Amino acid sequence: MRAAARDLKFEDAARLRDQIVSVLTTIAPEVEADDIRDDVLLRDQVDLDSMDWLNFLIGIHKRLHIDIPESDYASLRTLTDVVRFVQRQASAAP
Repeated sequence: MRAAARDLKFEDAARLRDQIVSVLTTIAPEVEADDIRDDVLLRDQVDLDSMDWLNFLIGIHKRLHIDIPESDYASLRTLTDVVRFVQRQASAAP
């Protein structure tokens, strides 16, 4: 069920972005949410090892009820990439 993601009203990308950044700052509490740039590689902005990155994606799944197939991991490089991916997945949900 993807109700949580759909409830964010994906036309409001800012709210969705805030939810995703909240997941990120839970995984990396030293990160200042206001310092995250949308168009810069997340791994260049935040010191995440591979386990942290996996926990970030799992956190998005748990909070927003969005499935993120492993085959899509490499395409999720910036915050914009992640927001757009979640929007697409939610809009494709039955």
